[in-house]
Amino acid sequence: MSRAHIFNAGPAILPLEVLEQAQKELVDFAGTGMSIMEHSHRGKAYAAVHDEAVANISKLLGLTDDYQVLFLQGGASLQFSQIPLNLLPAGAVADYVNTGTWASKAIKEAKKVGQINILADTSKEIPTNMPDFDALPYTPGAAYVHITSNETIAGTQIKKFPKTEAPLIADMSSDILSRPFDITQFGAIYAGAQKNLGPSGVTLVVIRKDLIERAPETLPTMLQYRTQAKENSLYNTPPTFGIYILMLVSRWLLAKGGAAGIAAINEAKASKLYAAIDGSNGFYRGTAVPAFRSNMNVTWRLPTEDLEALFVKEAIANNMIGLKGHRSVGGIRASIYNACPMESIDALIAFMADFQKRNG
Repeated sequence: MSRAHIFNAGPAILPLEVLEQAQKELVDFAGTGMSIMEHSHRGKAYAAVHDEAVANISKLLGLTDDYQVLFLQGGASLQFSQIPLNLLPAGAVADYVNTGTWASKAIKEAKKVGQINILADTSKEIPTNMPDFDALPYTPGAAYVHITSNETIAGTQIKKFPKTEAPLIADMSSDILSRPFDITQFGAIYAGAQKNLGPSGVTLVVIRKDLIERAPETLPTMLQYRTQAKENSLYNTPPTFGIYILMLVSRWLLAKGGAAGIAAINEAKASKLYAAIDGSNGFYRGTAVPAFRSNMNVTWRLPTEDLEALFVKEAIANNMIGLKGHRSVGGIRASIYNACPMESIDALIAFMADFQKRNG
């Protein structure tokens, strides 16, 4: 069986080396005679995995002692509520920027908790777009500013993060560790693991330690960041296998040269695919404003929806999985996260050229 070219938006492709390592250790982890899934989360074998995962993430992000790494559950969707529950006190205001589907979901949940100010709304713009973050009218004294670094469905990405007076909070679910950035600009970042970090079921939260104590003590125990912070994310049983895979992925990223190393690879992949779209004489049409095109989620349209359906059908027949655009917008989407190899990009471009020749 040949390995598929995987363009799923999430759960998404994992590095082949990581899968092979996990396969090798699945039944007998580190000579213990049992799988890592069977180890106690409070035992020495799992503790080594957990500690390396924290250390690797800290190194990849360049964390100082001011920040803490948390491995949580509930996906980024739970963070849409947990962020305001912990960081938005009564009477305060939080700034949000609405750049698409996922930012909209974060705003919807935050409104249930407290007062929200929407600084800009590009969620309905076609072609899909991002605002000028440096020019936004930030609220003086805001509790925090929330942004979505990459809109998976819209195919847009923030290219330059703003420097804000209030703590900057970012949902980085679909481009975490795909490029370097200055973590000191942020009060917190969060990401579901299932795109660039590991399997579904793990949520990474990196938060400045002073913000952890903002939560009211009346907040339910499991919703307080301080609960997991005090216990190194081991207050309750964590998703141990998912964190093990995250550890292997973070180890793989370090071997690739960290965020800077993988960013060069990602830029090359995205540039090649966008060049194929732009060079098709209009047969393929990119859906995002070029200045904000995502390096993770490349989105485009064909002349008709019937051709798009045929494109997806034939792509599957050619072992290319996950190219159908999100049901809310249609079109085509190739999610080319960190683990997507250049070979898959080349195969997709070759298929695109052949499809255009036969149907253009």
